[in-house]
Formats: sequence, structure tokens, C-alpha cells
Amino acid sequence: MSKLYFTTDHEWIRVEGDIGIVGITDHAQHALGDIVFVELPVSGKQVAKGAEAAVVESVKAASDVFTPVSGAVVEVNEAIVDQPGLVNEEAEDGAWFFKVKLSDPSELNGLMDRAAYDEYVKGLE
Repeated sequence: MSKLYFTTDHEWIRVEGDIGIVGITDHAQHALGDIVFVELPVSGKQVAKGAEAAVVESVKAASDVFTPVSGAVVEVNEAIVDQPGLVNEEAEDGAWFFKVKLSDPSELNGLMDRAAYDEYVKGLE
């Protein structure tokens, strides 16, 4: 069974066993506008919680995508490199950015669940 977590930087992570699937939230893609470019980390790269792991560019701005947990990147979603607009269409589903093998599952404890994230976003409006 997977569990979904969110960061204050508008990333989400769906955890399945010791693998975390990372993407940006629907709120983030709305704020960015039309996504035109995505740069992903390379498989095998070690990432640290809170560090820049990917870049997303829209017609408005470029934005870093931070990793919610530490670990090794085990897979990237090449589909969003070829079709960046998928991020606008499926931000919290098919348009994930990368998968990471969690090195410290306790890092998930500081993240928000859906209800807490939705409240956080309401506070930004």
C-alpha cells in the first residue's frame, strides 16, 4: 500500500515499500503555468533531503524541484522530458519526476499528509 506525503515546496512523494516516487503538486503546476522544459537527475545519483534534484521551466519561470527524502535515484520519467506539458495535465499522477530508494525512512515524519498540505495551500492564498 502506498502513502502520499507533501512538502512546503510543493513536491509530493508516494512511498511504496522503500521506493519514493516524487513529483510536483497540482498547486505548483498551476502557479508555474505552461510547462515547457523538464530536467531530471541521472539514475544512480545520490540526493539529500531538501536538495535540488530536478528543474522545471514554464513560460513564466524556472523552478527547482527539491527531493523530499535522501537516497539514490533509481528511475526517471523520460516521458515528461519528451512531453513537458504532461506535468500540467497529470501533475499528481502520471507526470512523476523520479523514483528514489529511501536511505532514511524517518525523514518522511516531517512531511505533510493531504489534509495538512491542503490547509497549508489555503494559507498561501
